[in-house]
Amino acid sequence: MYDFHTHTFLSDGVLAPIELIRRACHIGYRAMAVTDHVGPGNLEHILTVLIEDCRAASKRWDILALPGVEITHVPKGDIDPLAREARAMGAKVVNVHGETVAEPVEPGTNLAAVSSSSVDILAHPGLITLEEAGIASRNGVFLEISARRGHAFTNGHVALTARRAGAAMLLDSDAHAPGDLLTREFAMNVARGAGLDHAEADSLLEVGPRELLARVGAA
Repeated sequence: MYDFHTHTFLSDGVLAPIELIRRACHIGYRAMAVTDHVGPGNLEHILTVLIEDCRAASKRWDILALPGVEITHVPKGDIDPLAREARAMGAKVVNVHGETVAEPVEPGTNLAAVSSSSVDILAHPGLITLEEAGIASRNGVFLEISARRGHAFTNGHVALTARRAGAAMLLDSDAHAPGDLLTREFAMNVARGAGLDHAEADSLLEVGPRELLARVGAA
C-alpha cells in the first residue's frame, strides 16, 4: 500500500510519528507520507520532528517514509507562499486541505492549491470544478479520493471531474489513528465506491503513487 496523507499527535492524530510509521510498515505499507496540519506558526516545528522520524524509519525498516505537511485552513492568499516555504524546509510531500463539504474551508482554497507549483496533492477537494481540475492537470497536482468519513462524501464527484479534466488522482487514508490505516481490500472498495471500475481502481492504487513519488524525487 501507498498512503500520502496521514496525521500524528503533532497535530490531531493520536500516535507519535515513529509509531504511526511502524504500524504502517507492519501491515505492509511500501511508502507513506506523514503530513500533519500546518499553518504559518507551526510549520518549522512540525517539519523538524517529521524529518528526523521519517529518516530513522526509512533507514532501519522496509518502508519509505516521507516528511510532509497538510496546509490547513490557511487564508487562500497564503497557500502558495507557505507551500514554497514548506518545500524549502524539507517537506517531501505538500498537501493542501481542500474544500471538503464537511468543514468550513475558505472558498478559493482549491483554486489557490492547484495553481501552486509547490503543491503536490489537493486533499479531499469536495465539489471541485472542472476548471480547477483542469488547472490541477496542467500543474501536475494530484486530486485525492479520500477514505475518511465525511471527506469521502464527494469522492464520486471528484473522480468524475478528475477523469473529465485528465487530472491525476490518488487514494489516501487521511489516517488519524492506527485503525484508519488502509488495507488493499478496503482501499479497493473505496475506489470502486467512487465509481471507478476494477482496472481504474487498480491504477489509482498502483500507478498514481508511483507517479507521485517520481514527482517529488523519491521514486
